[in-house]
Amino acid sequence: MTISFDDFLKVDIRVGTVTAVEDFPEARKPAWKLTVDFGPEIGVKRSSAQITTHYRAKDLLGRQVLGVVNFPPRQIGPFMSEVLILGLHDAGEAVVVIGPERKVPNGQRMC
Repeated sequence: MTISFDDFLKVDIRVGTVTAVEDFPEARKPAWKLTVDFGPEIGVKRSSAQITTHYRAKDLLGRQVLGVVNFPPRQIGPFMSEVLILGLHDAGEAVVVIGPERKVPNGQRMC
């Protein structure tokens, strides 16, 4: 399936810095509750992320990640996830988080 460039531009992918990580014991699959600062335009948002295989809480703090910020919030058990943190599956199907290789200002849109 192909999409137009205008369709692609509708997906608002921004960079943010993880400022807090909490356990999410109620999740069906192991996950973290993340708080991510997407800069002054978007603000601070929360997300549930199934990334516990490769990342400890302390490894995520201060890390920049990419997230889709214009999906509607999604209820995940007792938690409301406001953004989708992007990642890729490794050979073992565990998620590897996508982020910039160098520090960039929070809120920058992927181009």
